[in-house]
Amino acid sequence: MQISRRDVLIHVGLFVAACITTSISGGLAFGATLMAILTCHEFGHYFVARRHGVEVSLPYFIPLPPFVSLGTLGAVIRMDKPISDRRALFDVGAAGPIAGLVVAIPLLVVGLWLSPVGPSPADGSIEGNSILYALLKYAVHGQWLPNSSVDVQLHPMAMAAWVGLLITMINLMPIGQLDGGHIARAALGQSHEKWSARLHSALPIVAAMVGGAMFIAAKHHGYSNFAALDYAKAGIIPWLVWTLMLAILRGRAGEYHPAVGDIPLDRTRRWLAIGMLLVYLLIATPVPFRPVL
Repeated sequence: MQISRRDVLIHVGLFVAACITTSISGGLAFGATLMAILTCHEFGHYFVARRHGVEVSLPYFIPLPPFVSLGTLGAVIRMDKPISDRRALFDVGAAGPIAGLVVAIPLLVVGLWLSPVGPSPADGSIEGNSILYALLKYAVHGQWLPNSSVDVQLHPMAMAAWVGLLITMINLMPIGQLDGGHIARAALGQSHEKWSARLHSALPIVAAMVGGAMFIAAKHHGYSNFAALDYAKAGIIPWLVWTLMLAILRGRAGEYHPAVGDIPLDRTRRWLAIGMLLVYLLIATPVPFRPVL
């Protein structure tokens, strides 16, 4: 795919705009950290795709108004046609999350080191824990957080790196044409279509389970039924949004993922596919944000 001077100006302009909007949204440290993670993620896809001879565009970053968002909706890369070679599909799908995490995890550790531990505001919100995030907080601060009295008060760098983990977690869902869907399609072949449908149908069930657990927790804290439901919606809405997002992506193509070839992955890539699933489980965040109980 030939890249003209006009195309370069568009890509650079969108990148600069996203840098500005993310910095306005959360400060310079936040914007620089988040954009570093997103840039490495997208160029991980780009360089591996080019190595396999796949025609791809440079990343198109998507700036958003900072007062209604984090300042960006991420980035996309355009391909002229789907990747049918399962080895190439696996490599391209896995390269982005790996490259992003290589940057996000060290930046998160530094950001946590810069973040004090103290009481959370009564009317504030708490970012969700994943297994990896909880372990990193313990490694830096020597205690499991949040606990009954305190939590880490995130430095903008830590907040942006946490957002980077959340974005990677969403991308690694093994459904449809998300990065995790590319990996799963490469590993499972055509049977991935029915597994995508099953996992997609399971997302509202996960929403109900997470919401139910949060409702019970709120009731134990003395909340009324209405207040407990209001608290529980923080665990329900994200899963329903992801369900809708995948439905929209499927609706445009009429299928979860384009067909791939019949040649299976080699043994090394099959083990790496299992490893990527474990990474997803380590960074999975059932409740991205919730009010302080």
